[in-house]
Amino acid sequence: MKPFKIEQVLVVAVASLLTVACGNENATYSLLASGQGFTQSTVNSKIDLLWVIDNSASMSPLQQNMTSNFNSFMTNFISKGYDFHLAVTTTDAYRALPQFQNNAAYAKFRDGVGSNHTGVFDILPSTMNLTATFVTNATQGTGGSGDENAFSSMKASLNSTQNAGFLRSDSFFATIILSDEDDFSDPNRPEYSWTTQNGVADHDYSNPGLETVGSYVNYMDTLTNTTGALRRYSVSALTVLDSACQQAHVAQSGSTIVGQRYIDFANQTNGVLGSICDSSYATALTNIQQRIIELGTQFHLNNIPVPNSIVVAVNGVSIPGDTINGWTYNSSANSIVFHGAAVPPAGATISIHFDPASLQF
Repeated sequence: MKPFKIEQVLVVAVASLLTVACGNENATYSLLASGQGFTQSTVNSKIDLLWVIDNSASMSPLQQNMTSNFNSFMTNFISKGYDFHLAVTTTDAYRALPQFQNNAAYAKFRDGVGSNHTGVFDILPSTMNLTATFVTNATQGTGGSGDENAFSSMKASLNSTQNAGFLRSDSFFATIILSDEDDFSDPNRPEYSWTTQNGVADHDYSNPGLETVGSYVNYMDTLTNTTGALRRYSVSALTVLDSACQQAHVAQSGSTIVGQRYIDFANQTNGVLGSICDSSYATALTNIQQRIIELGTQFHLNNIPVPNSIVVAVNGVSIPGDTINGWTYNSSANSIVFHGAAVPPAGATISIHFDPASLQF
């Protein structure tokens, strides 16, 4: 007997599709008149974006490169109608912790530095002069700590009650780190660790107090209540990716190190990596936003499909299976992932037809 054809339909009422790990939990299912399928309606258009900006002495040109190409990062979030939150913290937010300076102000999201402030700590789609606001917020200068503890700074900011309301329980969460030195988060590592009197070697990967990348993956899993193929977050980085970039940047700044731990974190969470040595960050920022959108617009199926039977349409128009401007089937998450120009716009109706490998209702 020929297997039943399954139809899965998603109507996005307010913005484009976002059905990551939590996306189908509020779905409503009903049998079609033919008895051969079901319909599904759900809405989730939320993305929360946290930038972790290195504000140490060598970072001014890197911050400028990033902010001058910011539109490459934000274009699709705005044009597709996403409900986003956008905030900035720095790699010395860890100073808020009691064992360091015990100053809670360090963990609060940044709205600028010095005499330039916007008064906006959480940028929303409705924020006036959105790009200019972000540029001011993200231009954090070079007066920060030379101890780049990006991971513990991210955690300190996310745990701070001063930033309540930024991270939502049903959003896709993306962290983007900009730094020219690797993370060395250690809750007991003294300030200015490169000085001999503190007795801790600078950039010491063998330091037993160094918190593992895995511990931060676990933290983020718990924070977002997701894991594995259904993970509801990603970590990306603009950093030093190889020795060639390291040597070139040393000639300019006098100090840098390959971001091994950033690379590890991004690889474990399906993030994107860009090089700080690129003359323009436009391509890297475009790739980062594209990956966030792809991860955020996954449509999870309720049955395991026969892959070559899948047919996808957006607003009644057939979409090809294509990794550039189409869709792909992610077997590990049992989801349809949209790419490039095929990412559904606000108000789109998405229809997915397939033969199930076995019937499950």
